Amino acid sequence: MMLSRLQPFEWIVASRFLREGRLQSLFIMVGVAIGVAVIVFMSALMQGLQSNLVKRVLTAQPHIQVLPPKESVRVQHTQDGAVHIDQVQAPLQRLKSIDQWQAVLSLVRAMPEVRVASPAVSGSTFIMRGAASRALSLTAVDLSLYQKIVNLSEKIVAGRARLDPGDILIGTELAADLGVGVGDKLLVQSPTGSSNYFVIAGVLDLGNKGANQRNGYVGLHSGQSLLGYPGGVTSIDITVHDVYAAEVVAQRIQAHTHLQADSWIKTNAQFFSAIHSQSLANAAIRFFVGLSVAFGIASVLVVSVVQRSKEIGILRAMGISRGQVMRVFLLQGGLLGLGGAVVGCALGSVALKLWLQMVRTPDGSPMFVVSINALLLTEALMLATITGLLAALAPALRAARLDPVVAIRG
Repeated sequence: MMLSRLQPFEWIVASRFLREGRLQSLFIMVGVAIGVAVIVFMSALMQGLQSNLVKRVLTAQPHIQVLPPKESVRVQHTQDGAVHIDQVQAPLQRLKSIDQWQAVLSLVRAMPEVRVASPAVSGSTFIMRGAASRALSLTAVDLSLYQKIVNLSEKIVAGRARLDPGDILIGTELAADLGVGVGDKLLVQSPTGSSNYFVIAGVLDLGNKGANQRNGYVGLHSGQSLLGYPGGVTSIDITVHDVYAAEVVAQRIQAHTHLQADSWIKTNAQFFSAIHSQSLANAAIRFFVGLSVAFGIASVLVVSVVQRSKEIGILRAMGISRGQVMRVFLLQGGLLGLGGAVVGCALGSVALKLWLQMVRTPDGSPMFVVSINALLLTEALMLATITGLLAALAPALRAARLDPVVAIRG
C-alpha cells in the first residue's frame, strides 16, 4: 500500500513487466547502449576533427577580407554603335586602396557579429640579400590588431613578433634560401622602384612550405610608404564570433559598403563542402542507429503485449482505462531508451578516451583535441528516450485496443 501511495499505477505495472521479462529487457538495453555509444563516439570524434581542421585553416587567414571592388568590364563600340563579343574587354585588376577606408572600418567594427577588424596593405615585392633575390608577398599590418586575427607570436621560431619601423618578419624557408637570420638586414624593393632596408625581427613557421617561402610582414606605416599607398589600405581583415556565419556577415558587409567581401567559406569552398559532407554523414549515422534502436524496442514491446494479453484483459476488466494501459507501455519504452542511453553515454566516453590514448602522432601527442560536452550527452539521452517512446507507441495502441473479454479467454 505504501508503494502505491508513492508511485503512480502505470509506473508500478511498467516496472513489474520489465522485471518479469529481465532477459528481454537486458538485451534491448544492451542494444540501445551500443547504439548510443556509437552516436556519442562518432559525434564527438567528428566534431573534434572538424574543429581541428577549421582551426588549422583559419590560423593563417582572416574569416573575412574586405577588398576594393573589381574593375568593371569595358565595352568598345564600333563606328556604327554595335557591340561585338570580341570587343568586350576585361580590364586589368590592379591593386588599389579602399576609398574612405576609415569609415568602412568603423562601420565593420560596429557590427555585433564582428570580433576584430584590422587594416592591411599588401603587395608583391623583391627581397634581396647580396646577389640573391626572391619574390616576396609583403603584408603590412598593425601588429597589435593583427595578432588577434592571425597570432604571429605562436608561429615565431626565432626572434620575436615585433614590427617597429624598419622591422620585418619572414618565413623559415625564405630565411634558409637567403641564408639569413634574426638581426640581418634585407633590401626590399617594390614594383614602383621604391626600396627600403629592413632588419629581421623574427622568423615564422606559417605551417605551409609555400607560405614560408614567399610571405613577409612589416609595420603598417612602413608598408604604406614602400608599396605606394600613403595613408591608404588595400584590405580590411576581419574575424567574427561565429566562423560558420562568416559568409552571411560578408554578404551584409558587401551590401552596406559596395566593396568586395570574401569569407573563408567562399575562398575555401571545396574544404567547406567536405566539412558539410562530414556533418551529413554524421546525421545519417544518427538516423540509422536511432531507427535500429526503435525497431528493437518496438519488437520487444509487441511480444510483451502478446505475452501479457490476459493480464491486460484482467486489468481492463478491473476498470483500468485505455489511457492507463497506453501509458504503461509508453513508460516501458521510455525507460528502456533512457536506461540504455545512460549506459551508452558511459561506454561512448570510455571508448573515446581509449581511442585518444591509442591513436597518437609520432611525437606522442594527440592527433587533435576531442572533448565530450554536456550538450552532446544531453542530446543522446533525449534522442534515445524519445525514440523509445515513439517505438512504444504502436504496441501501446495495440494493448489499449484489446477487448477485455477476448483477452481473458485467450
